[in-house]
Amino acid sequence: MGTVFAIVLVFVGCCSNVVSLELLVREFPGCGNIVTFAQFLFIALEGFIFETKFGRKKPAIPVSNYVIMVTMFFTVSVINNYALNFNIAMPLHMIFRSGSLIANMILGIIILKKRYSASKYLSIALVSAGIFICTIMSAKQVVSPLPNMLHFLHCVTGIAMLTFALLMSARMGIFQETLYKQYGKHSKEALFYNHCLPLPGFLLLASDIYNHCIHFSQSTPVFVPVVGFSAPILWIYLLINVITQYVCIRGVFILTTECASLTVTLVVTLRKFLSLIFSIIYFHNPFTAWHWVGTAVVFLGTLLYTEVWSSVQAALRGADAKQQKKAE
Repeated sequence: MGTVFAIVLVFVGCCSNVVSLELLVREFPGCGNIVTFAQFLFIALEGFIFETKFGRKKPAIPVSNYVIMVTMFFTVSVINNYALNFNIAMPLHMIFRSGSLIANMILGIIILKKRYSASKYLSIALVSAGIFICTIMSAKQVVSPLPNMLHFLHCVTGIAMLTFALLMSARMGIFQETLYKQYGKHSKEALFYNHCLPLPGFLLLASDIYNHCIHFSQSTPVFVPVVGFSAPILWIYLLINVITQYVCIRGVFILTTECASLTVTLVVTLRKFLSLIFSIIYFHNPFTAWHWVGTAVVFLGTLLYTEVWSSVQAALRGADAKQQKKAE
C-alpha cells in the first residue's frame, strides 16, 4: 500500500510541478530564482517543524558534511532553473536532466574506479546520442529576438549550464552514497539540511527575487473560490509549484524506504517520460520526428542501464517455473 501511495505521489506531484513551472516560465521567463527560493523555503520550514522538532533533534550526519552537500545541491538547483533564461525549452530541459543516471555512472568510473558491463557502457552511448539529437533540434527551433550570433551564444550558455549542473548533481550523488555508507541512510534529514542551509545564499539573489515579487504582485488577479478572494495569477502558479515540488520529493523519499533502488529509478524515469509527453501535448511545444527519436533513445538507454529487461525476463522465468511445478 505504501509503495502504491508513493508512486502516485511521484507521478501526480512531479507531473503537476512541470505544468506549474511551464505556466510560470511562459508568463515570466526569468523567474527561476524566485521559484527556487520558494521551494527551498517551504521544504526547509516543513523539515524544521517535523524533522528537527524545532531544532531540538540533533543530526545523525555531521553538519560539516551537509555544508559540502548543500553547496553542490544549491548550485545545481539555481543553475538548472536559471538555465531557463537562456532560451532553453522545457522539453529540452527535461530530456537533458534525464541523463543524470548516466552522469553518475561516468563519475563513478572516474572517482570511485568502478567497472561496469558492456550493456552499461552502451546505455551511456545511447543517452548521450539522444540528448545530443534533442539539443541540436531544440536549438534550431527556439525563436529569439537576439541576432543570430548572440542567439547561438545564448543557447550554448544555457546548454553549458545544464551540462555543468548534470555533472555536479552526479558528483553530489556519489558524495551522498559515501556518507550513507558511513553514517547510515537519513534521507529525510538530508532533505531538510539540503534546503535549509542554502537559504542565506539567496541573499546574493535578493534584488532579483525582490523584483520578481513586485512583478508577480502586478500580474493579473484571479478569484480563488476556496479562500474567497482574488490573488495575482503568478503567485497562485508559484504556490502550486511549491506544493507539487514538495509532494514529488516526499513521494521519492517514501519510495526509497519501500522499494529497491532499481524500482525507484524506473519509476522516476517513467515519470520524466510522462511529464515530457504531457508538456508536449498540453502546451503544444514543438516536437519533431527527430525529437521523438532522441527521446526514445534517451529512455531506451536509461532503461538499459537499470537492467529492466533482465529483471522482466527473470520474473517471467520465475512465473513459468511456478506454473510448471503446479502442473506437476
